[in-house]
Amino acid sequence: MRYRESKETVQDLNISPLIDMVFILLIFFMVSTTFVKDMKLDLERPAASSSSTASTKAVRLYIDNAGEVYLDGESIRSWVIQSRLRDLLKTKTQKSVLVVTDENVPSGKLVEVVDQARLAGASDVGVATEKEVGAG
Repeated sequence: MRYRESKETVQDLNISPLIDMVFILLIFFMVSTTFVKDMKLDLERPAASSSSTASTKAVRLYIDNAGEVYLDGESIRSWVIQSRLRDLLKTKTQKSVLVVTDENVPSGKLVEVVDQARLAGASDVGVATEKEVGAG
């Protein structure tokens, strides 16, 4: 009987394909990920003590404490603001809107009215309080 020497084969694990696959998956997930861009709405509600008289050329929207919106002294619904403002701004050379509000008005209502004014084509939308606006 002959003694056979066992041939030890060197088992080599090649991890190059594994690294390639990890990089491919990384690139796939980086490309397919959607990045959420937060909407930004700049609203500055300055204090009435640092007020300056507002321009009289701007179209004025009034919001009372109950959340009712008024344009030219007439109560209008939120869904009508955009079309009414669009008609008014067509005749104006300066397309600015001033939203006059009180401090007790909910911010959601204020944001909705400012958004409707911007969608109507106003180039400049300002927010002011009753004390800041003064007479006019």
